[in-house]
Amino acid sequence: MSGTTDRRGSESYSRRQFLQAGSVAALSTAGGLSIARMAHAGGSDVIRLAFIGCGGRGGGAVAQALSTTGPVKLVAMADVFADRIEGSLEYLQRINSIRHRIDVPPERRFVGFDAYQKAIACGVDMVILTTPPHFRPAHYEAAVKAGKHVYMEKPVAVDAPGVRAVQAANVLAKKKGLKVAVGFQRRHEADCRDAIRRIRDGQLGPTRLIRSYYFMDGPMGGGTRRLEETEMEYQLRHWLYFTWLSGDHFVEQSVHAVDIANWVANARPTRAQAVGGRQVRVGKGTGQIFDHGVVEYEYPEKCLCIAFARQIAGCYSYLGQHVQGTKGELTLGVGVAALLGKVAPKANPYQLQHDRLFAAIRHNETFFEAEYGATSTLSAIMGRMALYSGKQVTWDQALQSKLSLAPARYALNADPPVLPDKDGRYAIAMPGLTVAW
Repeated sequence: MSGTTDRRGSESYSRRQFLQAGSVAALSTAGGLSIARMAHAGGSDVIRLAFIGCGGRGGGAVAQALSTTGPVKLVAMADVFADRIEGSLEYLQRINSIRHRIDVPPERRFVGFDAYQKAIACGVDMVILTTPPHFRPAHYEAAVKAGKHVYMEKPVAVDAPGVRAVQAANVLAKKKGLKVAVGFQRRHEADCRDAIRRIRDGQLGPTRLIRSYYFMDGPMGGGTRRLEETEMEYQLRHWLYFTWLSGDHFVEQSVHAVDIANWVANARPTRAQAVGGRQVRVGKGTGQIFDHGVVEYEYPEKCLCIAFARQIAGCYSYLGQHVQGTKGELTLGVGVAALLGKVAPKANPYQLQHDRLFAAIRHNETFFEAEYGATSTLSAIMGRMALYSGKQVTWDQALQSKLSLAPARYALNADPPVLPDKDGRYAIAMPGLTVAW
């Protein structure tokens, strides 16, 4: 794809070009499908990986992928920033158990907004998508068109148009028989799976209340600006603090809480209302996202979920879920075996998810988490809409929202969707005034 080049050599794209770019990287449907289904049927061929979005969580996901049973090799990496690629590669090569599974020479380290296309086109079988969530829909669509299996981190989008794009790609992915994992690792925890089994068996009776806490902890990261950075580069490097990139911490982090609630209720929420804001995120370096919020979700069958989120230092810290039914209750705590008095065996759910995904690829078994990935993501976006607007939001309003958070152009010298004022502060949502969909 053509585009003007800024002083750092990154391709410049309009939003429309970026969303359509997947077709450039795509292999033919028939070719991609035959490769995906045939290459690993015997369980002996090497699964070749592309790593797109080389941050900390991505490095962990790749390490887990390279720790699965059977031959697997990392052969391509892509990021907007070259230093992120080199940092991730150095980290991975320090892990003795997987070092021999890494083969990423300089010519397969791709930099820029178009880097994902080049990595996908490297003859890989699977892609790991761990960029800031804003980019997930376009990258996922490109991978699916190219016939690649996918691991993608949560959330899968930051706005309703992005969710709809993922839903459309899901249809094609299922037709191609692709295996897709989404980073809701708690669905692979033994205690969570046991809890869901007990709930489905009716041991608690109909669920009436879910209290879900995620992320009740201190702030994450920092926002110090480098002197030479453009505004776009600054926001990309501190993406957690900007709604267009992360979706707000409620979407980026508390999507886990909402996903567990959807799983427990075996349904999606019908409406949401919320209260939240910014209390300690003030001044420069704090971006635009909230630092606390509580969202009340209504589900069918008279079920409510109260989702708590807070990123303020020095406060009560907790992460877990409590489910109350008409016959009893249980607790799903991270690191706490508290399921009706039974201690569940523990295993790393991150690794278990990759083990199951790669086994499904090798044996051509069904493995498709992208549908509930999209539903849980939109549920969290619905919560943010309620937080930002101060109004009740229905599922249909959230799903049909046309509000896009994307910039007009993708380049390091382009303007992001939100700009600071003369004092370095960003406009923030004001409940009662903000139009959030």
